[in-house]
Amino acid sequence: MFDLQHRTVLVTGGSKGIGRGIASVFVRAGADVAIAARSAGDIDACVAALDGLGPGKVLGVVADVSDRAACDAMAATVVDAFGGLDVLCANAGIFPDAPLATMTPEQLNEIFAVNVNGTFFSVQACLDALIASGSGRVILTSSITGPITGFPGWSHYGATKAAQLGFMRTAAIELAKHKVTVNAVLPGNIMSEGMVEMGEEYINGMARSIPMGALGEPEDIGYLAAFLASREAGYLTGQAIAVDGGQVLPESLEAVGG
Repeated sequence: MFDLQHRTVLVTGGSKGIGRGIASVFVRAGADVAIAARSAGDIDACVAALDGLGPGKVLGVVADVSDRAACDAMAATVVDAFGGLDVLCANAGIFPDAPLATMTPEQLNEIFAVNVNGTFFSVQACLDALIASGSGRVILTSSITGPITGFPGWSHYGATKAAQLGFMRTAAIELAKHKVTVNAVLPGNIMSEGMVEMGEEYINGMARSIPMGALGEPEDIGYLAAFLASREAGYLTGQAIAVDGGQVLPESLEAVGG
């Protein structure tokens, strides 16, 4: 099976939720892992929890991916600490609720700044190091919401997640000559701090719509990311893979006995 020891990984939005799950899988697989987020306190707590779970190093970096200069500084810090960068997990994202009828320009700009601009800026900042790796990997955290499904209040969120896939396909073509692959993971409903905030009624309702009968765990996204980061996945690029327990498959709740 594939080996991630001696691989260097940066996970943006890595201090909580899906990002923390991704980081934990890479740490346990033996990689050196840098976790980037906006809150120093959250980063410190995450690094403390993950440090020692594997043989590699765990590094925390404060960065706002909506700021290109901050992304450049983030990438430089990681390369200096690890001597290079093999894998970028562009996971940072926000998902505020905003009905279309009352959505403000400020709300629209905010979510695009983080989810879309942040993806571009993170990849651009890490590009030289990923090319120098000789087997660079870019793994985007998109969503089933937008590319496949929709949900009231998240039209702006869904638009950003679909935009990431548009970016992915052309970036994959441009970077293929450098042996850098670009793929995306499309999480379904995953148990995280953000999901808990949605409330028990929402969680139970979503579980009833999933053929496997339960929400996923953050590590479920990490397992796919780890495969996509491996050398064995080097011929796989420009692909979007849903990790959702089959949520997008049923035509209705009746199809899963709901």
